[in-house]
Amino acid sequence: MIKQPGSKMCFVCGCNNPIGLHAEFYVDGEEIFTEFVPREEHQGYPGIMHGGLQSTILDETIGRAAFLKRLWMVTARMEVTYRAPVPVGQKIRVTGRIQEVRGRTMTATGQIVLEDGTVAVEARGLYVQIPEERRREVERLVFGREIPSLEYLLELEAQQEA
Repeated sequence: MIKQPGSKMCFVCGCNNPIGLHAEFYVDGEEIFTEFVPREEHQGYPGIMHGGLQSTILDETIGRAAFLKRLWMVTARMEVTYRAPVPVGQKIRVTGRIQEVRGRTMTATGQIVLEDGTVAVEARGLYVQIPEERRREVERLVFGREIPSLEYLLELEAQQEA
């Protein structure tokens, strides 16, 4: 399992964002995931995580699946289906997976799964690739360097385990 790098001020993953979610993301095969415990300040209705925040963490997780192909994407469209309430104070697992990459677009899906295994939220999105020179610029601004390929990270992880 490989931890994906985060950024400083992103609302979802920004380690220095004082009002952010501070989510950490991991690669598990062909899937990206984070585990998160919504707090009281994340609620809409009492005791229930706000639907907009559910959508936000899903969008980030699904969009991060593009990193598996070393692509930087922005959301063009996302459809969310809310199936069950997401309670505050309980750990959720949020996943994202690429369905198809075609040209400059990616179709990907994601879920929020409750501790008991209930799929509470599902989403499907269309993401559009940013231009290569902008990708390099964003990586330098966000991370201070270009992000290594997944193959490089897997190689590094194997060396550390040996």
